[in-house]
Amino acid sequence: MSQASAARACGIDFGTSNSTVACLRPGLPPLLPLEDGKVTLPSVVFFNAEDEVTRFGRAGLSDYLAGSEGRLMRSLKSLLGSRLIDGKTEVHGRSLFFRDLLAQFIGELKLRADRLGGREFGEAVIGRPVHFVDDDAAADQAAEDTLAAIARAVGFREVSFQYEPIAAAFHYETGLQHEELVLVADIGGGTSDFSLVRLSPQRARRSDRHDDLLANGGVHIGGTDFDRQLSLARALPLLGYRSQLKNGREMPSGVFFNLATWHTINFAYTRQVLAEQKQLALDAREPKKIARLLTLIENRSGHWLANAIEQAKIALSANERVVLDLDELEGGLAQTITRAEFDAASAGLVDKVEATVAALLRDAGLKREAIDTVFFTGGASGVPCLRQRIAALLPQARAVEGDLFGSIGAGLAVEAARRYG
Repeated sequence: MSQASAARACGIDFGTSNSTVACLRPGLPPLLPLEDGKVTLPSVVFFNAEDEVTRFGRAGLSDYLAGSEGRLMRSLKSLLGSRLIDGKTEVHGRSLFFRDLLAQFIGELKLRADRLGGREFGEAVIGRPVHFVDDDAAADQAAEDTLAAIARAVGFREVSFQYEPIAAAFHYETGLQHEELVLVADIGGGTSDFSLVRLSPQRARRSDRHDDLLANGGVHIGGTDFDRQLSLARALPLLGYRSQLKNGREMPSGVFFNLATWHTINFAYTRQVLAEQKQLALDAREPKKIARLLTLIENRSGHWLANAIEQAKIALSANERVVLDLDELEGGLAQTITRAEFDAASAGLVDKVEATVAALLRDAGLKREAIDTVFFTGGASGVPCLRQRIAALLPQARAVEGDLFGSIGAGLAVEAARRYG
């Protein structure tokens, strides 16, 4: 295949948990195999202190879980729109701006895409959530501007954006035989985004799809939020969360919330936090639980625990119960988690997502019966209680599951070819 036969622009789905890059290539699938033949590259950066190298994706996570010393950074996208984006962290004994951390990962995506695509991509359409930041238009625009500046800094000459659920809709449309009114439910690692779109083979040939888009909506709730609630409900109580001090007050919760949230886990590893927890352990009514917490902090096992929680969440999509092995914190320690317990921990999140979909229908002036299809994409769309709630809201719509990790990237490739050739 010659370079000239392929699209000159790529689509980038920079996800909270996983990222993909795609371009239209005759006779080949659009998604590029970014790591070990797989089309997803986990949004992970590991600064390996032993080898003084930086590793990305599965390789970085594997190094960390194997016990290599260093700093693991995940859920990088969550930095966009937050106050942390203008801050720094310490890596290999030096300060690193969080903006530069994102640039390292986006730069690695481009490097791999250029190599695998057989060309240097100068233009890109990048997916973005409907809202980087809820209810703050200025902060939302600043998040997009930051991502655009980073993309240009790593070598893209021209960058534009498309809502992630719209990109997923364009991918779904490539397989349609007739017109459908579709609710695209893109529930990723950091956000839940929804679009109501009219799709058909005839509409796909239009260059302007503005009239086909009936409504967009979203809320800053995704897979990492489900992880956090599950951790707070079923794992962190074993480490002292919501336990009492001898004076009857609860243990301060800050360290637990940091440990339950991927992009703040490293904040729990400071000498100050360790000293504070050791002092609190002296006044704890359940010192054994705080001893587990101290073990986790001293061994920097927060990311290990977060990964175990994430795997338990995924397993609960197919099983009624799972056993969370916490042997790393204490020999023989384990916690059984049932799907009912996960549902209870997630109830508040699901309520907010349901309200977002209901508001979207009202804004579009559509009755529930008008929706033909719900197209699910995004890794967190497999959460059973979330699917059940959306199905109950739209009982006549058929549910279609796309490529949970690839639909957005493939749709962005379609949009990139449309915009840039």
